[in-house]
Amino acid sequence: MRIQDQPIEERPYEKFGKYGPDYLSNTELLAILLRSGTKTYNAEELAWHLLTYGEKEKPEHIKTPSLIGLYHISYNELMSINGIGPVKAIQILTLLELSKRITKEKYQSGEKITSPAILSCYFMEELRHSREERFIITLLDAKCKMIGYETVSKGSLTASIVHPREVYRIAIQKSAHSIIAVHNHPSGDPTPSEEDLQMTKRLQKVGDLVGIPLLDHIIIGDGIYKSFKEESYL
Repeated sequence: MRIQDQPIEERPYEKFGKYGPDYLSNTELLAILLRSGTKTYNAEELAWHLLTYGEKEKPEHIKTPSLIGLYHISYNELMSINGIGPVKAIQILTLLELSKRITKEKYQSGEKITSPAILSCYFMEELRHSREERFIITLLDAKCKMIGYETVSKGSLTASIVHPREVYRIAIQKSAHSIIAVHNHPSGDPTPSEEDLQMTKRLQKVGDLVGIPLLDHIIIGDGIYKSFKEESYL
């Protein structure tokens, strides 16, 4: 059934106008963004296909729509879905990028990093959905305000190779007073591995030698984090 053929009280636009966005499901909100479907299915059904894309091998009746799954769909994968052309694909990816930037924006005006929770919030939405490990160093000034960050390494699902030379080359070039390491575990479990512990010890030793201390190492999981400082590893 086309959306315009549905009862008025069931149409996403009309429900939004009458009740507000909180009243709508994820599928209905995405349908409003998509605006139209195909000859085969309407915008809500197209939205359902997108939200269950990661479960495309499952029977329809047991699929679970997930907004998080959208973070794992590439431009080419979006383009392969019937009803998604270049414009809609770009709109969807733009929406996802905006959601990440909204989360970060309040920390971008020289926010003082006083706790691991602040930095974990800054990177959570960017890293929790990543399929590969990313190792980032956060550069701080003498007042522990963030002056920038750099991605040092992108690894596989199981390992990320980080050399202290690369980390501190960047820290010295950017005149950082101290640094905090951040990386993610694509598994969603932020528990440090033995490799994480050994790597952190190496970075700590080099930081002490060059006078740019490693203040913390934060591992990002799926909505949770682990701080080496809080866990007394540093």
